[in-house]
Amino acid sequence: MKAPVKAPAKAPVKAGSKAPVTAPAKTASKPPKPTKPARSPKPESRLAMVRRARKINRELAEVYPYAHPELDFRNPFELLVATVLSAQTTDLRVNQTTPALFAKYPTPEDLAAAVPEEVEELIRPTGFFRAKTKSIMGLAAALRDDFGGEVPGRLDDLVKLPGVGRKTAFVVLGNAFGVPGITVDTHFMRLARRWKWTEQEDPVKIEAEIAEIFPKSEWTMLSHRVIFHGRRICHARKPACGACPITHLCPSYGEGETDPEKAGKLLKYEKGGFPGQRLNPPPGYPGRPAPPLGASD
Repeated sequence: MKAPVKAPAKAPVKAGSKAPVTAPAKTASKPPKPTKPARSPKPESRLAMVRRARKINRELAEVYPYAHPELDFRNPFELLVATVLSAQTTDLRVNQTTPALFAKYPTPEDLAAAVPEEVEELIRPTGFFRAKTKSIMGLAAALRDDFGGEVPGRLDDLVKLPGVGRKTAFVVLGNAFGVPGITVDTHFMRLARRWKWTEQEDPVKIEAEIAEIFPKSEWTMLSHRVIFHGRRICHARKPACGACPITHLCPSYGEGETDPEKAGKLLKYEKGGFPGQRLNPPPGYPGRPAPPLGASD
């Protein structure tokens, strides 16, 4: 049997000297608590979006109490022709072109019987003048032959006319006949998507979705206000975010220039101190009338 092994004796500590300090035993460090991921913004509910959209409409009504169709016209026929001519050009250029056209061809019967080359020359400034001549002469002949020389006040009849789609029909119905309609042009489509009213790309689908958000009585004026805002402030390439009065309601704020001074330089028409698009603006319009074709501002 082996004798037990004795532990080595500790060295004596001299008086006045400090006992040696032994390092504490290392303990495994605790792993940091995992941090919770930042919460993504809560998706806007349908009800919240509708309330925001209607508030935008109310505030735009205060910004543009003078909103109106920006084509010069004296009767439904002139508005119909002017709207067809406005494709792929500005309302200003159409307004500068139509006085001579309507002076020579004041009725559907007159325009239907015109010499195409003469009409082409008159509307040349609006672009695509050959195709547009075919459309306006064709619709004039249809009005003469099928509607007694009068512009019909029904959507189903209007869209049967050459060159007339739903957008053109609603412009005429809303502004010549007082029938509510939503005009989905490029400005309206752009702003409806920026404001998250819709994600649709097709104009007819956009029209249907917006119609569910607003009461029918608001459709025509809503169209004017949105289009006014798109032309003056919320531009396609450089939105003037820093000069926009509804930034607190816009989920796309910051897509454009946010500096107020720089944004102010982007404003167009009466908002920028320039002439409007109509040669004969309605009463209450705060801007300057547009100059006639060929005149310098």
